[in-house]
Amino acid sequence: MSAANAANGSVFLEDKTWTELRDLVGAGTTTIIVPIGGTEQSGPAMALGKHNVRVRFLAGKIASQLGNALVAPVISYVPEGSIDPPTAHMRFPGTITISDKTFEQLLESAARSFKLHGFTTIVLIGDHGGYQADESLVADRLNAEWRKTPVRVFAAREYYQITQGAYIDKLLSAGATRPEIGTHAGLADTSLMLAIDPSMVRKDRLEATPKLDASDGVYGGDPARSSAEFGQIGVDLIVNGTTEAIRGFIAKQPPK
Repeated sequence: MSAANAANGSVFLEDKTWTELRDLVGAGTTTIIVPIGGTEQSGPAMALGKHNVRVRFLAGKIASQLGNALVAPVISYVPEGSIDPPTAHMRFPGTITISDKTFEQLLESAARSFKLHGFTTIVLIGDHGGYQADESLVADRLNAEWRKTPVRVFAAREYYQITQGAYIDKLLSAGATRPEIGTHAGLADTSLMLAIDPSMVRKDRLEATPKLDASDGVYGGDPARSSAEFGQIGVDLIVNGTTEAIRGFIAKQPPK
């Protein structure tokens, strides 16, 4: 397949020309997924762009399942804590933060752009827990403003909730333990990355460091036994569950 044909078949907005996009929207591709990542530390064994790589990959899978959706560029600048004094992940080099207000304005401006260009369902999916409430605030504000139009914003928080619920349950059933799974950069988090892009994980550091903790940026978990097999469990749950949630949201909207 030529590069041009591959781009034409892509679900990513950035791969389209403006005329290709116009024609797609005119033909019924009116759902746009806005993937939200973040640039933050994830322990000494995982690269800073974890959230960005992960959410783009998963958003692409979700869009492909939906069949009438495209994926916007990843939003990689998100709230990550304060700078002075540094809090949360900002205590580690490489983490980038913006204010909640700036983040919400960014989401709103993106949504207004997509509305202008003909998208009627704008879906926000966030890979990081710290801004989930901001997603809902933006969706609620815009939906109130646009109530007399056919355009709606869906904060698909199911995407993140699956990683904290169903994925954990499945990992436990598959033989992982709660002390391993953790909440950040533990087995669950690292396994997802291994399933999506193993180049983002430094396996030698997982093996060389017998015990990682909060001082290393690993919270409540042990990534030593992380695997792509464990991670694929999460990939399937997130893609299928989020796709179902988006379809459910669209089905509840009045006819256009």
